[in-house]
Amino acid sequence: MEIQQKLKLILQLTGLSQDKLAKEIGVTFASLNRWLNNHSQPRKNQIDKINQIYFKLTGKKDFSNSLTIKKDIILNKQKIFNSNVLKYILKNEDIYNEIVLSVTYHTNEIEGSTLTKKETQAILFDNSNISNKSLREHLEAKNHQAAIQYLFDYLLKNKKINEELILKLHSILMNGILSNAGNYRTHGVRIVGSNVPTANYIKIPNLMHNLIQKINKKEKDIINQVSMIHAEFEKIHPFSDGNGRIGRLILIAQLLKENIAPAIIKQDIKHKYYNALDEVQLKENYLKLEELVCDAIIFSYTLLEK
Repeated sequence: MEIQQKLKLILQLTGLSQDKLAKEIGVTFASLNRWLNNHSQPRKNQIDKINQIYFKLTGKKDFSNSLTIKKDIILNKQKIFNSNVLKYILKNEDIYNEIVLSVTYHTNEIEGSTLTKKETQAILFDNSNISNKSLREHLEAKNHQAAIQYLFDYLLKNKKINEELILKLHSILMNGILSNAGNYRTHGVRIVGSNVPTANYIKIPNLMHNLIQKINKKEKDIINQVSMIHAEFEKIHPFSDGNGRIGRLILIAQLLKENIAPAIIKQDIKHKYYNALDEVQLKENYLKLEELVCDAIIFSYTLLEK
């Protein structure tokens, strides 16, 4: 099982396809696939090659706790981009566009958008009108693009995340969609598909004030901090709509502030993501969410390093 875990981690950290990793090891795609599915085991010389790749990526000879490894990898990436990861993104147009597209596509898909990645790209960069898609979906894509642009510009000039920024992001995100865009909700809401109770709307201003203080507090374990803040924000659920997307923008803002690549939570792990949030909000177990955030950051680094 250890080799299977190593292979899965190598695929994730490198962004390689199974076919390319198989060629790197010197075996067929079918052989690698059997190892990944635990249907067979590699020979000693193949294990040695896998261990060499694993060591090159992680700096570790033996398989360790995957969360610890991923946090170490992010720390090393953070040092590589010591000039400022946000400036690096902004000065490379192709990378900037890929980050904006990936964040927008995945975050909207998590919330139920039916736009494909190609359709999202056409709307964002060609101002296309997709005939069989709703006006709301078009607005969600363009508004999210505008919100990211505003956030990146803001972070270049400001170090602190404040209430004004969060409300501004919501007003941009929900422009033309919600009548109370940029304002906290004044009624009760529930999180669809979850048993987690949301905050009483009367308490939202105080809860958000306290949350913002936590956001700007310097902590040693950044991944734990941003995961905790993200789960708490989603539990407060301060807006009538758009809480998931704003929460993920705050997560990105916190990471960029610490010179870490933006977390891009992919739509294909939507249910794992929701389950991880539930684990925090109902059981105060942060491990699944922390690992998921690490995965989202590492995916983003694969885009930066292309």
